[in-house]
Amino acid sequence: MFWTLLIFIVLIILLGKFAYKPLLAAVEAREQALQKALDEARLDREEAARLLDEHKKQLDAARGEAQRFIAEGRATAEKMKAEMLEATRAQQQELMERARRDIEQEKTRAIAELRREAVDLAIAGASKVIEKDLDSGANRQLVESFLSSIPKQARR
Repeated sequence: MFWTLLIFIVLIILLGKFAYKPLLAAVEAREQALQKALDEARLDREEAARLLDEHKKQLDAARGEAQRFIAEGRATAEKMKAEMLEATRAQQQELMERARRDIEQEKTRAIAELRREAVDLAIAGASKVIEKDLDSGANRQLVESFLSSIPKQARR
């Protein structure tokens, strides 16, 4: 047992002098490599989180800009629609006014034509009654002055 104890102590001394230092250095190197890897992983994770936040902000900004473009497009479309409706109404009003003027002109022309025909018929009728041909210019003036003296409501 003495030899066993002596061999054990010598072995401990030899291992401590020759093997313990390299083993300890290898363990420390491994520990440092692991710590370095952990630090790098933490930095990478922080960088990834920062990039994720940055991308989220960019995405939110792009969404906001897209919504703004859509709103502007809708506003422009509504404005164009209103302008087109107003232009159509103005054209419609202009057409209605033109039609009213045309109708009034045609009415005036028709009344004048009817008046001429009435004068001609009255002269022809009076000529037949009197049995002689009167001066048509003087007769026409006489009948026209008579028709113009009749109140407008009585003529209608």
